[in-house]
Amino acid sequence: MGMELILGGARSGKSKLAEQRAKDSALPVLYVATAQALDAEMLQRIRHHQQTRPATWQLVEEPIDLADVLLQHDQPQRLILVDCLTLWLSNVLTQNEALFQQQIDGFLDVVAKLEAQLILVSNETGLGVVPMGELSRKFVDESGRLHQKLAQLADRVTFCVAGLPMTLKG
Repeated sequence: MGMELILGGARSGKSKLAEQRAKDSALPVLYVATAQALDAEMLQRIRHHQQTRPATWQLVEEPIDLADVLLQHDQPQRLILVDCLTLWLSNVLTQNEALFQQQIDGFLDVVAKLEAQLILVSNETGLGVVPMGELSRKFVDESGRLHQKLAQLADRVTFCVAGLPMTLKG
């Protein structure tokens, strides 16, 4: 397997599935976390995730320059797990339009040519009503576009609901 995209709603089991797939690979794992501890609740979420991961996994925290991190750590016989693209996308959306597009294009370019196995985790945000605010609509639109492009590149796409994985591709 080269790349897997795991999608799902909040608390759908997508991160748990991604971590289990990483463990099952028996490869050295690099865990790339995109979350930022901007408040106490987010810090608690981050700590919970850290406690459930194997101590042998390498951790890199990167909220913006995801493509650079992937390139720096790419090597055959390694698995890179990125959790999650949703937070990364919201982080890069706060940049100006040119930087936003540069981050997205750079990321898509890099994932298409990585030698490492890659598991990408992201929230499926397009199943609800269209948001009222302009920024929220842009986020849902950009998230959907990114997921479509990644699904085309991925060897496997899995959708999680209630802790149950459904294979969409692969």
